[in-house]
This record gives sequence, C-alpha cells and structure tokens, in this order.
Amino acid sequence: MHAALITLLVIVTIGIIVLVLLQQSKSDGLSGAITGGAEQLFGKQKARGIDAVLTRITAVLVVLFFVITFLLGYYF
Repeated sequence: MHAALITLLVIVTIGIIVLVLLQQSKSDGLSGAITGGAEQLFGKQKARGIDAVLTRITAVLVVLFFVITFLLGYYF
C-alpha cells in the first residue's frame, strides 16, 4: 500500500509539473500583476479552450496530491 501511494504521488507530481508548464502565462511581470488583478476581478480575462481544461485538470491533480500526501502522513 505504501509503495502504491508513493508511486501514485510521484505520477501526480510529474503531471502537475507538466500541466503547469503547458499553461500560458497570465501576467506580464510586475505591471501585469497590478493590471491583471483588476482585469480578472472584473471578468475581462476568461480562460477559454485548452487553457480552461488545463486549469481544471491541474486543480484536480493538486487536490489529489494533497489527499495522497495527507494519507501518507497519517498512516505511515
């Protein structure tokens, strides 16, 4: 069981890294951080197409990562 969880954790971690690297940058440095927050707040920047899919898959993998990590910490 321990080895299976560790293997799954490594696969999920590699998946998170790959998906984050595939996503487009949302800001352009410090000026993008200042103006990008306002645009996102008012809904002018909406994720479309493949970016939305990548964002959702990344969120699912991050939740899975935390669940597996907590299971490993609690049981082993």
